[in-house]
Amino acid sequence: MKLDIIGDIHGCYAEFKELTMNLGYQWDSGIPVHPDGRMLGFVGDLTDRGPNSLKVVETVWKLHKEKLAYYVPGNHCNKLYRYFLGNNVKIVHGLETTVEELGNLPEGEIERYKEMFIELYENSPLYQQLDSGKLIIAHAGIKEEFIGKQNNKVKTFVLYGDITGETNEDGTPVRRDWAFNYKGEAYIVYGHTPFSEVRNINRTYNIDTGAVFGGKLSSLSYPELRIESVKSSMPYVAEKFRDVNPGRAT
Repeated sequence: MKLDIIGDIHGCYAEFKELTMNLGYQWDSGIPVHPDGRMLGFVGDLTDRGPNSLKVVETVWKLHKEKLAYYVPGNHCNKLYRYFLGNNVKIVHGLETTVEELGNLPEGEIERYKEMFIELYENSPLYQQLDSGKLIIAHAGIKEEFIGKQNNKVKTFVLYGDITGETNEDGTPVRRDWAFNYKGEAYIVYGHTPFSEVRNINRTYNIDTGAVFGGKLSSLSYPELRIESVKSSMPYVAEKFRDVNPGRAT
């Protein structure tokens, strides 16, 4: 299995296209296809905050339909899914940009994107176990004891991380840095929390380098464990990055 796993895209379609081209993917058919048969992986959070969420959704949906990619949902994906289902969700924290994109479309196109995303979401696992369990893709990561399990506790962890129930001053949840205590054999590739550089701790790789915040869009190639990044074309949203080596978090 040869895979290139992409970090949180958040509607940064231009950066996504540039990164895949740097990785050798060709867009002749309108989607990124590698001549050597490599596949793409996505850690979730395809949408929100950036300028082209719908183009990202459509591209990943097409890849999924063609069995050319592995996708797992992030917390922003989960929220968009619930919005499309008609649930009462707050249109904040980036969802407003995706809703605005949808609002600029004819009704039929809105329905098309709705059906597309619901199909992608409902036909994708909460986390991916690949290469005979040697590789796991999970949006916010996963504890070793959760691997192979499916329940609400696992779902909360995979989507939101190791939350404490407390909130920071900006309203975001306080999260423990679970990667410091990971002792498993499987490589875990995840995103969710933006760092200034890809961070590797105990066979875990956080590949969210904050493209939508003016950082970079990054990928991890497997099994080579090679990192590739492209710079963001602009900071769409202001955000503080976490240091790559912040010390043991509590």
